[in-house]
Formats: sequence, C-alpha cells, structure tokens
Amino acid sequence: MSRRTPRLFAAALAAGALLLGGCAEQASTDTPAAGGSTAAAFPVTVGKVTLEKRPEKIVSLSPTATEMLFAIGAGKQVTAVDDQSNYPPEAPKTDLSGYQPNAEAIAGRNPDLVVLANDTNKIVDQLTRLKIPVLLSPAATTLDDTYQELSDLGKLTGHQAEADALTTKMKDDIASLTKDLPKRTTKLTYYHELGPELYSVTSKTFLGSIYALVGLENIADPADADGKKGGYPQLSQEVIVKANPDFVFLADTKCCQQNPDTVKARSGWAGITAVKQNQIIALDDDIASRWGPRVVDLVRAIVDATAKVPA
Repeated sequence: MSRRTPRLFAAALAAGALLLGGCAEQASTDTPAAGGSTAAAFPVTVGKVTLEKRPEKIVSLSPTATEMLFAIGAGKQVTAVDDQSNYPPEAPKTDLSGYQPNAEAIAGRNPDLVVLANDTNKIVDQLTRLKIPVLLSPAATTLDDTYQELSDLGKLTGHQAEADALTTKMKDDIASLTKDLPKRTTKLTYYHELGPELYSVTSKTFLGSIYALVGLENIADPADADGKKGGYPQLSQEVIVKANPDFVFLADTKCCQQNPDTVKARSGWAGITAVKQNQIIALDDDIASRWGPRVVDLVRAIVDATAKVPA
C-alpha cells in the first residue's frame, strides 16, 4: 500500500485532530427501533444529516470509518472505500482519495451516504450541493469520541444495536486490560514514533490518551506545551536521548521499515533505557493511526509490553 511520508502523515493526523472541535456533530436524541436494522428505524438524523431510508450505497473515505462500518455489520452496504482503507480485506477498495476528495468522482459512485474524516477543500459543501448526504467523522481525541462515532454510524446505517454492543464490548475489553495494572511509584516513560523524522504525539492527542490510560508518561509533552503544534511535535535526537524513555513504540514499521534493530543502530541511542532493556515495541502502523474498534488491540500491545517491567 502506498503510504504518506512521515511529515505528511503527522500533518494529516494533526489536521484531523484540530478539525474535531469545529466539525464534530452531535447525534440527534431520536433513537431507532430495537434491533437497529429495520425500515421502521428511519428516517433518522445525526447532526445535519437526515436519511429517509437505510443507505445501501455507502462510500467511506476514511480508513477508520471503513473499519467501523464493517465492525457494526454495515459492510454489505458499503460499495466503495478510499485508497487507504485496507481493513478489513474485503472492503471494496478504489482509487478514491480521502486526502484530496473529488466531488465528481464520488458522485460517480451514486452514493446515498458518504463518510469523511476531513472537510478538505470544502468537500462537504460540494457534495451537499449535489444532494449527497455526508457524515463528517473526524479524528477522535478521546475514546468517548470513538464511541460516539460508532453510535452515529450505527444510527445512520440501521445498525444502532450492533454499534451499541460493539461499544460495550470495547469498554469491557479495555477495562479488563487495564484493571490490574501494577501500581508504580514512578511512571514509566515512552516515546511514540510516527516516522523516522521523529514526529511524535503528546498526551493531548487520541494516542496520548491511550498511553495515559495505561499509566505511561509522555516525553514529547514539553515539545508542544503551548499546543501550537497540534499535539504532533517533531523531536530531535538530542531531546529523545536526554529524556531517556523506558519504552520506544514504533508506529512506522510498515511505512518506513523501522524496527528494534534500526533503532538500536541510531547514533547515540545505545544508552537509552528502552534500547538497553530491549523495550522497543513494533506496532502495526494502521492500528496505531486509527481510532476505530482495533484500538483495543493497541491497548493490549501497550499493556503486554509494560507489564513485563517489575513495579
């Protein structure tokens, strides 16, 4: 799969996070009928989007939304996804772009619902003028945002019950994973790497909130104390080495072929605790860059890694 450069990747993540505050829509208080998949549940309204009947030609231009739609049982209603939606494997991948969406190309798919993560080039207005319903599901900054987006998608697709069940399972799984975390007098520290250019995340991002949930301290926080970098600062090797993190989590294993060996080979990194203790954790780039159902797998990977360190 083609990947963005680390710089563009970080910029896109930051843009998504910044858009959240201005673009997230609140769900209507109307709830569909029990079971969530019958015609009686419609019409439904989420934010500014009202659907008179269940959508059967959904176009998803967000890899996270694609994962959510399939996870709640709406996969058969999805007729096209963007070129970055690689999970689940059966998703109908196309050459449509979620980064630079083209209204004409999208309209050519004759969708009855389009799901987007970003309003790039005012694509929402363009599609609205074409009478195409659009749901904006921007980058989450908390797990509650993820649960809300699942609920919104469940409601609009006629799968509210399935979305609610998935949310409950995610909450239960995460609670189970984190309930017996060791009590530490001093928090373990970490560095999360988006790319070899050393872009990272702060605790104010979605990823940062996941690490905080596991009780870890972020060495990148001082690099964006004023928030002007949107939670995605670029660190220097000197800053990382001086911070001496207990863990290095790599979210650039697919895009940039980074692994524990490449990190160990970096000049000056041999003395970092994470290197000395073999605590360099290779993550799945996709799981670590999306805020959908597989966030449970991310929590599990972090918990499993840190649990090996004595309290």
